[in-house]
Amino acid sequence: MIDCHDGKIVAYTDGYGPDTRPADTMLEKAAATLSEDARPLVRSDRGRHHGWPGWPELMERFGLAGLTGAKGCSPGNAAAEGFFGGIRAGSVYPERWEERTRGKVLALIDECIHWFNYDRVKQSRGRRPPEDACKS
Repeated sequence: MIDCHDGKIVAYTDGYGPDTRPADTMLEKAAATLSEDARPLVRSDRGRHHGWPGWPELMERFGLAGLTGAKGCSPGNAAAEGFFGGIRAGSVYPERWEERTRGKVLALIDECIHWFNYDRVKQSRGRRPPEDACKS
């Protein structure tokens, strides 16, 4: 889950199959980072996990409002898609990727997320990384 205000990865999970558990856990982790008065808008694609009956209940439990883009068009999802493209290029698809274990891929993803949050700079944030920009 990406905070589109500052570009920080606030939560992530992994899983083995297309079930709701990773998405639910990620939402719970992200909600745990919020201040008491924060009420961010959760923008998502039209993935299967967002259509199950428990998703609105989970959003309500954390006091979150959701927004889903039109079918085939979710501009708010662009930040996540761009991030995942970089993750795939850096940790999953390099040479001999088929020899990588799940553990190695997850360790590389952890490294990418750390770099993304603490080292990557953007001009729009005053040439600071997301974690640094969050403190101002």
